[in-house]
Amino acid sequence: MKKNNEIEKILLSDSEYEKTVKSHIEKEFRQELKNKNTSEKYITNIKSVPADKLFSKNATFEVINKISKTRSFINGIQAEGYLGSQNSDRLKLISGEAESFVSGNCFIKFVKVKV
Repeated sequence: MKKNNEIEKILLSDSEYEKTVKSHIEKEFRQELKNKNTSEKYITNIKSVPADKLFSKNATFEVINKISKTRSFINGIQAEGYLGSQNSDRLKLISGEAESFVSGNCFIKFVKVKV
């Protein structure tokens, strides 16, 4: 019965209830961040990348424009779009023989993939 009275007092007092809820939410948030940070791994060596992950949204490629000398980053799906019908370059990338290719005025290089 004593335990129920304590719970009732906490529920009737808004400040105590808010403190309890905030501490519970903060604890869950910290746990989620901890789990999220430990589960992400990156592979930077193209030879170690699984074939199905290379041209996915988790892959990162660097694009360097030869004319304007600008640099940007794209995902694997966009990089595959730059490849177009260059099947020989696609096969070299998948097998790990090459880590970059040229498409028009752009030089595209593999950077990393999140596993």
